[in-house]
Amino acid sequence: MYILATCKPWHKSQAANYLTNESKFLWAHGPEQLNELVSKAKNIRYIFFLHWNWMVPENLWKNYECVCFHMTDVPYGRGGSPLQNLIVQGHKDTKLTALRMVKEMDAGPVYAKRELSLEGTAAEIYQRAGKLSFDIIQWMIDNQPEPSAQQGEPVVFKRRKPEQSVLPGSGDITALYDHIRMLDAPTYPMAFIEHGEFIIEFAGAEVQGDELNASVRIRKKSNQRKL
Repeated sequence: MYILATCKPWHKSQAANYLTNESKFLWAHGPEQLNELVSKAKNIRYIFFLHWNWMVPENLWKNYECVCFHMTDVPYGRGGSPLQNLIVQGHKDTKLTALRMVKEMDAGPVYAKRELSLEGTAAEIYQRAGKLSFDIIQWMIDNQPEPSAQQGEPVVFKRRKPEQSVLPGSGDITALYDHIRMLDAPTYPMAFIEHGEFIIEFAGAEVQGDELNASVRIRKKSNQRKL
């Protein structure tokens, strides 16, 4: 039996195209559901964390083989907001890494790495990463690999804060385009500016010559969601 833990809606629609024996997979979309599944399911081989916004308790990663997917070539880029940090630093591609969960974040041994392009919007990149994740999951189930310890000096990313989504007030068009696209995904705080009582959010950025076109949404001010 396998558990797929994710808080993102796009993963479930992808699974059918990549996984065999779907009846052996259970889905958890939050901590309570995950705990309930673990308490009832028998013979759990892996718990796969595709995208998870909560700390995984010690009793889970110590007693089960918990596998998470991280969008960097670890040990480079451990930590939060990997996609946004990679784009800000000018990376055009990265690796999607499947690693075993341990106490230290993103420090566990590695099962597999796959090349991942950083072109397009955040939504497109996450969709691409989801497909690779399911490819790795099926490969792991078929091959039962032993993970290998990470090699090299760790570089740790800091989780971005909502205020960092503010549209830059200077720079070139390419940097502006990157800022908008790296935040352009469902459930993420979009690039924005404040205007009086309103938040103006930007998505769908396209560069045309020396201009950038984007769609705009205007709403009343409210708390920004975390990355």
